[in-house]
Amino acid sequence: MKLSEITNFLESIAPLNYQEDYDNAGLIVGNPSQEIKAALVSLDCTEQIVDEAIDKGCNLIISHHPIVFKGLKKLNGKNYVERVVLKAIKNDIALYAIHTNLDSVQNGVNAKICEQLSVKNPKILAPKSGILKKLVTFCEHKDAAQLRDALFSAGAGNISNYSDCSFNIEGTGTFKGNELSNPTLGEPNVREYAKETRIEVIFKTQDERKLLATLFQNHPYEEVAYDIYPLENQLQNVGSGMVGKLTNALSGLEFLKMVKAQMKAEVIRHTAIIDREIKKIAVCGGSGSFLLKHAIAAGADAFVTADFKYHEFFDAEGKIMIVDIGHFESEQFTSNLLIDNIQEKFPNFAIRLTEHNTNPINYFI
Repeated sequence: MKLSEITNFLESIAPLNYQEDYDNAGLIVGNPSQEIKAALVSLDCTEQIVDEAIDKGCNLIISHHPIVFKGLKKLNGKNYVERVVLKAIKNDIALYAIHTNLDSVQNGVNAKICEQLSVKNPKILAPKSGILKKLVTFCEHKDAAQLRDALFSAGAGNISNYSDCSFNIEGTGTFKGNELSNPTLGEPNVREYAKETRIEVIFKTQDERKLLATLFQNHPYEEVAYDIYPLENQLQNVGSGMVGKLTNALSGLEFLKMVKAQMKAEVIRHTAIIDREIKKIAVCGGSGSFLLKHAIAAGADAFVTADFKYHEFFDAEGKIMIVDIGHFESEQFTSNLLIDNIQEKFPNFAIRLTEHNTNPINYFI
């Protein structure tokens, strides 16, 4: 199949505009029209992974972490990033990364952690803002219902668990076309007064092009009047981390043992075991210390994540137990998540899980 078929699907479940500013998710190497025979999925993209892809006849590598975070000024193989890119290009292997955009969605990286830890009904810990917009348009009363339905079908009007959401006001619009106009209502060079409905709908920024195309195709006027406003509203099912409750409350020690086993962690760094049962927990795959205040505010008893610095452990202040299981350990099941999604969408496509552990950190126990 075409590379674009796979990347379009991945970006439908984790839109690129959900990634953090520092990130570089998306197609890093490859042509969207390239024919893909098979794909290899891994957490990281290293030289070892590219060699494995070559051995297994895979001409696409889908990794969670991007091999390129910053711009490359030269490609001469002086470091592992350049060597990976050069080897991929030489062997006609496409590289695709699905990183913080997959972290941010309801059924992404953090949902997989919650599944491993038997966390029930998890919700986004820190919802994102700045990814919603509002469309306002005007049309005659008689055309409003048909236009609203078309906009809803294009993805507008969805708010959390509700669809077909809009606000409508009836009023009077005025316009006068010149001699080159062909107005739907009235005549050129005559000011017209029309009984119109103002329609307001919210939409996600990634749907703007599709929504405007739908608006122009379905609006009866020769010249479509519309406004688009950026919103700071938070989208409750998109954001960082997740929080939910365990099926059964556990003591601090029992909780640590469970996390160690379920997340296959060789070692856990943690703050002092708190003197209460662990019931509500927050999670964040990868580096999650920036969410500590959110986890405390949410009333979590423990926060499972990675990459806490020494002084950041003091910030728990006895209110929560920080459980640092390691970056790789927190995200290692992401590859399984991706394979499950791709196989469900493309059941006949050859998708393979890497045989290599790419964790750069080793433990001497």
